Amino acid sequence: MLWIKALHIVFIVSWMAGLFYLPRIFVNLAMETPGPTTERLLTMARKLYRFTTMLALPAVVFGIWLVALQYGAKMPGWLHAKLGVVFLLMGYHHACGSLLKKFERGVNKRGHVFYRWFNEVPVLMLLAIVILVVVKPF
Repeated sequence: MLWIKALHIVFIVSWMAGLFYLPRIFVNLAMETPGPTTERLLTMARKLYRFTTMLALPAVVFGIWLVALQYGAKMPGWLHAKLGVVFLLMGYHHACGSLLKKFERGVNKRGHVFYRWFNEVPVLMLLAIVILVVVKPF
């Protein structure tokens, strides 16, 4: 089980790194006018989103495996809450993909300030997940 836990942590850290950086690219895209820099940023965002998605899948699979091995159907309350935050994190990941498509089509309506705040959301989710897993408040 320790190997599964170690792999889960590695993929979570990698997935989160992508979710921290992708919205930062959106900040830069929102500040740019169409041109070569925009195309370069879009290429970076596409590649990062694709790579981050590939990292998210094993993170989730290893997480489900851990829950099944350790708790089965008798999950404690903190784990229900953690899985809820993970579900929201998956929604955030999907939202990043939707925003990327808007940038690709040239129909983004939001400014860089929105994306600066949007960039903080995964930090708050990670904070909640770590507190739930380590402190186990309920």
